[in-house]
Amino acid sequence: MHSTGRFQRAIDRFDAANAEDPNSERLAGLAQPRELVYARRMTAHLERYRPDAPEPVRLAARCQHIRRWVSPRADYPDGRAGYRQWRTELARFHASTAAAILDEVGYDAAVIARVESLLRKEQLKADPDVQLLEDVICLVFLDHYLADFASKHEDGRLLDVLAKTWRKMSDAGRQAALDLELPAATRSLVERAIAGL
Repeated sequence: MHSTGRFQRAIDRFDAANAEDPNSERLAGLAQPRELVYARRMTAHLERYRPDAPEPVRLAARCQHIRRWVSPRADYPDGRAGYRQWRTELARFHASTAAAILDEVGYDAAVIARVESLLRKEQLKADPDVQLLEDVICLVFLDHYLADFASKHEDGRLLDVLAKTWRKMSDAGRQAALDLELPAATRSLVERAIAGL
């Protein structure tokens, strides 16, 4: 399925980078580096959703948030423009960080460029691999982060974010989202957000 030695070396390097995250998340009672937890969730969802995903997508999924903590949202201006600037610069940072690791473990320029393109979300909706990655990002958010996000935001903002999330997904991604075993309160939020779409 993939060039196992090189692929595994890349995964190990991505995980080592994310293991340096000073922020932690409790998982099974243990504090673990937040971005390492996120990376593993991305891989797990991709394997469930599309076990035949191409190798560049598998690589991009694992390093989607690589070393994200070095560029906190608080370093950028408030509001939509500041948020967009942060996200754009983060995508470039993730792409260049991943590219350096992929080069070091022996990937060729074509694969590296493809992973960078995926991480920058180029041609979302037009490129099926970019759409696949976006679907997995949305599934991970809904399955693992929505409940906490909901506790910090008022209803109108929350429903708006969920509606935007839904619009980003493909039909197959939306079906996978509906198949998630979400807590009743979280499922109800999703259903309310998509009812008017």
